[in-house]
Amino acid sequence: MTIEAFMEEWNDSSDRILVHTSGTTGKPKPMWVEKRRMEASARITCNFLGIREGDRALLCLPLDYIAGKMMAVRSLVRGLRLKVVEPCGHPLSADNLTDEEAQLDFVAMVPMQVYNSLQVPLERRRLMNIRHLIIGGGAVDDVLAHELRSFPHAVWSTYGMTETLSHIALRRLNGGEACEWYTAFPSVQLSATAEGCLVVDAPLVCAERLVTNDVVVFNPSRPDQFRVLGRRDLVICSGGIKIQAEEVERQLRPYMRVPYIISKAADSKFGEVVALLMEPCDVEAVRQLCSEHLPRYWQPRIIRVVPKILLTETGKPRRDIRCYPVG
Repeated sequence: MTIEAFMEEWNDSSDRILVHTSGTTGKPKPMWVEKRRMEASARITCNFLGIREGDRALLCLPLDYIAGKMMAVRSLVRGLRLKVVEPCGHPLSADNLTDEEAQLDFVAMVPMQVYNSLQVPLERRRLMNIRHLIIGGGAVDDVLAHELRSFPHAVWSTYGMTETLSHIALRRLNGGEACEWYTAFPSVQLSATAEGCLVVDAPLVCAERLVTNDVVVFNPSRPDQFRVLGRRDLVICSGGIKIQAEEVERQLRPYMRVPYIISKAADSKFGEVVALLMEPCDVEAVRQLCSEHLPRYWQPRIIRVVPKILLTETGKPRRDIRCYPVG
């Protein structure tokens, strides 16, 4: 979708607009959301971050999904000067922005775009000069967070989903305010199911209470703060033991040198077993490092080399082992 097509849809007579879910666990699904709630979400974010009328913003995310649409809506609601570039891996490149255009106050990116920008000196400098950088659409891993820790301006990891019209909580990644906990906006109430999944009550942006698939723990001293352990549908129940796929990935991250993901496979004895999918690498060497650095019951029973780790349309890894070739 182009910005012109979005503006035409935004300014039509309907009070709703069509968005698509990200497709993390399946095919993206269409859903209709109220424009007034998108405007409310935009005001909440801009007020929290101190985004002012006339500030310069960059739209470098697809307008087919909520993250891109919300950057456009924030620009409209707050009166921002919005620069639009084609979604790509290097939005801050010299091909996309002049030096003047790169003086930005507010940018939203996915982790892959941030990672790529850090590898190019010009883009890294431009990234460091952004007054407020928000990162969503996927987890910010420890390596990327470390790279951003010394940035001079505010860098945030976001928590949210299509149903909450982008984020409802932020976590500061750098400076003296850096924190391991996501903090919900004041208008948001949080709780958890018996299984530990986060429940979001955000009436300004979502008409109904939303039960997520995210397994969380709350800060004992701050009920508005939480950490995400992983997705409930990524819990591997192996021989009666529950293993969070993302926790296994986190444990392996310092040692793996190729792209990889943790998935699960059905097993007649254990019910489910841990499966490691990785791009070409020495299987026996990986099996050895798993043996050295993972608890016995976390160690992959299946290690499969695949040509490439597949991504969804929004850049998240496809975890369903059935999507990958055997052998």
